[in-house]
Amino acid sequence: MAQEAKVKISRQMTIDSILGMFPNKAQRLSQEITNAGLHCIGCHAATWETLEQGMYGHGKTDDEINRLVAKLNDLLDEKVDHSTITITPRAAKKYLSILDSEGKQGWGIRFDEKMAGCNGFEYVLDYSEKAREDDETIVSQGIEIHIKKSMMDRLLGSEIDYIDGLQGSGFKISNRNVKSSCGCGTSHGY
Repeated sequence: MAQEAKVKISRQMTIDSILGMFPNKAQRLSQEITNAGLHCIGCHAATWETLEQGMYGHGKTDDEINRLVAKLNDLLDEKVDHSTITITPRAAKKYLSILDSEGKQGWGIRFDEKMAGCNGFEYVLDYSEKAREDDETIVSQGIEIHIKKSMMDRLLGSEIDYIDGLQGSGFKISNRNVKSSCGCGTSHGY
């Protein structure tokens, strides 16, 4: 039996189609696209352009376009443990630094969702001094992650990462359970 070809991102794909094809990683993909200089990405803004058109329009070279495409495909190839919720080492370092500056050493992180955005849900990350009675606790990188038990089916398999960039920095979520994403990658649906 022949192996199924894996879909890859190309220069000719529109930003909208990239985020639509890979909604489970839309937050991280949109951040990388923004970091590459396409800072007008977002709801109703140039998502119909191909990566190539957008990059050329912002004065980028073929080498820069190829580096972006390679970076996006590398992001798609990253392995995530779907049996748990994980925090990347980079995100853990940033969160511990924030806890230290806030005087909240030893606190966990609350991972939640709320109804919002144009696609249904947005992720919520917050400080969590201790788990609640209706929480599940998962430990990753030495940090307790507190999640409502009722949310586990939707959030299990998620990865919390931290991305730095000139056009914005922040915690970004990859979640294999997400089936759709808005044009800017901030809201999602199941």
